[in-house]
This record gives sequence, C-alpha cells and structure tokens, in this order.
Amino acid sequence: MELMDPTVPPPQRGYARAPALTALQGKTIGLLTNGKVNGDVLITETAALFSARHGCEVTPMFSKNNASAPAPDGLLEEIAGQADFLLTAMGD
Repeated sequence: MELMDPTVPPPQRGYARAPALTALQGKTIGLLTNGKVNGDVLITETAALFSARHGCEVTPMFSKNNASAPAPDGLLEEIAGQADFLLTAMGD
C-alpha cells in the first residue's frame, strides 16, 4: 500500500492583481462571455449601466465558449490591449 499526502503546497505562480482604477469615467470595458445561456445578456446590460453612469466605451464581446476551461492562449492579452477593465459573467 502506498500512502499519498494530499497536503502538499500548491505550485507558486507569478500572478499579481492589477492596480485599482482611480476613476471609471471614460474608461473602456472589455466583455468576455463563457458561452453559457444568458451570460452575454447579463454582461451587455451591466456594460450599458457603466456606459450610462460613467461614460465608458464598450469593446465588442469576446467569448471563450467553454465555462469550465480557461480562456484560450492570448485572449486575455488581446482584451487587455483594448480595454481598461473586464466584465465577465456566467449565465443559465
């Protein structure tokens, strides 16, 4: 019998949070849907509120098409090149 220790530490990753935005006025919103039903509706309606209240611009919606998988390679970098912040949501 071989015993396995499930308490090993997780791998170290080099992720860091982006600095908080100081204001939303005039910022550009990136939209990312995961392919679930109504997720795109929720994101679109939320973006409309940001646009009306803060004058935000909105990018065309991006999609990762699979709620259980990470975004495809390069997609988040592409969105980051076009937007100041990202809205994403799950539907159903």
